[in-house]
Amino acid sequence: MNSLRETSPNWHLALRRYILASGALHFVWEIAQLPLYTIWTEPIGRKAFAVLHCTVGDLMIAGISLLLTLAVIGKADWPRSGSRPVCQLLIFLGAGYTIYGEWLNVNVRGSWAYSSLMPTLPVIGTGLAPLLQWLLVPTAATGIAVGRAPWSDERN
Repeated sequence: MNSLRETSPNWHLALRRYILASGALHFVWEIAQLPLYTIWTEPIGRKAFAVLHCTVGDLMIAGISLLLTLAVIGKADWPRSGSRPVCQLLIFLGAGYTIYGEWLNVNVRGSWAYSSLMPTLPVIGTGLAPLLQWLLVPTAATGIAVGRAPWSDERN
């Protein structure tokens, strides 16, 4: 039987898996949450551009967050060990940026707007769907990247 060390992906394979999984999952999420934004009433071309634009932005945030996380707390043998704190910091960074970015783009710049269907957090008004996106997608993408649930690494 293979040991965990022999079956765990190396860091560059895990990085590739994370980026691919993150891109695919964010793309699906962006399509699914379209009715929660006012762009839902726009022509299909504008919706398609918005999904592509937002997915690329999500992918940039995801990639930079992972690289920053690995630079700050990554272990030398990641992803074999240390996946739990990496996933936790990814979630913190993504959720933090989402709260700021949604506030900035909805309330200050007016770059986009929520439809009446978007549930929002009290006081700060951040949409619940984009916040959930940055809780769930990095967790799933990290799990795909490391080949197991990111919180199951007992050697953290």
